[in-house]
Parts: sequence; C-alpha cells; structure tokens
Amino acid sequence: MTDRGPADTRHVPVMRDRVVDLLAPALQAEGSVCVDATLGMGGHAEAVLERCPAARVVGLDRDPEALALARTRLARFGDRFTAVHAVYDEIADVLATEADGTAAGILFDLGVSSLQLDEADRGFAYRHDAPLDMRMDQSRGMTAADVLNTYEHGDLARVLRTYGEERFAGRIASAVLAARDEEPFTTSARLVELVRTAVPAASQRTGGHPAKRTFQALRIEVNAELDVWAAAVDAAVGALAPGGRIAVLSYHSLEDRITKRALAAGATSRTPAGMPVELPEHAPYLRLLTRGAEVPDPAEQDVNPRSASARLRAAERLPSTGASR
Repeated sequence: MTDRGPADTRHVPVMRDRVVDLLAPALQAEGSVCVDATLGMGGHAEAVLERCPAARVVGLDRDPEALALARTRLARFGDRFTAVHAVYDEIADVLATEADGTAAGILFDLGVSSLQLDEADRGFAYRHDAPLDMRMDQSRGMTAADVLNTYEHGDLARVLRTYGEERFAGRIASAVLAARDEEPFTTSARLVELVRTAVPAASQRTGGHPAKRTFQALRIEVNAELDVWAAAVDAAVGALAPGGRIAVLSYHSLEDRITKRALAAGATSRTPAGMPVELPEHAPYLRLLTRGAEVPDPAEQDVNPRSASARLRAAERLPSTGASR
C-alpha cells in the first residue's frame, strides 16, 4: 500500500450531509444498525456515527486496503463500528451475523473509490501507467489484462459497448486483438494509446478522455459490478426494517437505471387493473424520499470534481402490509 496519509485527509465523501440527512431519521433508536455497504475509506460511516450517536455502523468492503484504512479512521467509535470483508451483494448474510437480519439504514456509494483511483498501481486510472489490474479485491478474480488478452472480439466489443457505452467498441476490440497478437497487454499506457488511435480524432474533441469509457467498461466487467449491484439492491431492500431507509449514490447511467427500477418497483402498487380494492400483498412497500435523482450542488462539484456525475436516490421501507420483495 502506498503511504498517502490517513483516510480522513485523502477522501471527500460525496453529498455527505445530504446522505446523512436522509438516513438519520431511521437511526435514532438505541442500537439501530446502519450498513455502509461500500465502506471505502469510511467518510460516510464517520458522518453517520457522529450525527447518530445511538446507532452503530457495519461497514462492508471487498478491498482489504480500504478496510484497514477505515478501521484506523473509525477506531475512536469503539464497538459502534464493525468492518467486514464482503461484497455488497452479501449484505443479507452479513446482517444475519452482525445484527438481527435487518437494518434501519443502508448506504451504497457505488463505483470506483478514491483510494483505488489514487493508488496508481491498481490500474484504475487511465492517466497513470500501471499494471492492468482493476480488481477491487486483488486477492481473487481475473484482471483487466486477462479480459484484454483472452476475450474474443464479439465478447470484448459487447463489454465495451454495454458497460462503457462506447460508440467505437468494434474498432477498439479489433485493435486490441491485433495488438495482443504481437504482445499481450500488461500496462495501461499501451491501452490508452491504442484507444487514442482507434477512436476518430473528431470524436475526441468532446466527451472527456477517449479512454474513459473503455476503462469504465473493463472495471465493470472485472468486478461484475452491474450483476452484483442488481442482486445487492434487491437484497438490501429486503433487509430494511419497517421505517428503515436506503440511500444510493450512483455514478453512471447503468448503475442509476438499476437503482431507479428497484426503488420505483417498491413504491408502485401491483394491484391488477380492474381490482376494486388493493390487497395487502399488492401494496407498495417503499416510499421514495427523493424527487428523481438528486445531484451535488455546484459548490461541492467545484471542491470535489469527482462528485460531478453523482446521482442520489433514497427510499423508506413502509410498515408491513403483507407486501414484500
């Protein structure tokens, strides 16, 4: 691990105060449990522990390095904080072990963390030449280099098109296969240069760095982020206690679409058309707490440019009516 100082000097939690405002009403009872399912360096967890003195936080992360930093940052809260090495779709199993199976508050701050972006040797950032790793948990699974060096053209193009929303996915995939025949991919600078060459110059004048979408797509594929997220949001809603609240920060449209669909489904009656009354099992089980997706204000975006693409959605679990996930 590169020594860049303590976590609280390295990490600016996105929409911190708004997130805590949304979760706090559910965290007033003594011993109420809040799950920070994407703990990172612990910035949101710290804010919850400070603002909600009756609550305790269970923090999940797949990255052992992040867990170590968060444990140090939050040590002052003693047994009010518990760190767990887990992926966020394991939330139900974690709650069965660390609580009574339910939570009063659940937070997800999706995407790549500041820790992973700032550690050049992790391979997440296209602006640093580094090994093409991109695993959030470096102890297991395939790397981005494995994807580039083994996927067939159609599979690689699908990953770039679906997860990166890359218009030139086919061209980039063709260039990758030709280049790897000469030498396997190992570091990021070579991939960045290949993408610059494959993407037409006219298309590079807008939309940010030309490799941004390719790196996003590879990261999502390596970590199975969208499949994991679709399972996790359903599991989290199912684990909310009555009156419990969930808040989700997404950073690209694919994540936000899954979030929107899951929360909207819970807030919509499933009573068949023509039924004279709503049966309890068809009633909504969520109440939306945000009007659409909220975004950081311009002042926060100026201070923390990484917050610019954030979208925040939140919902509250309604009292039991017989409806469930």
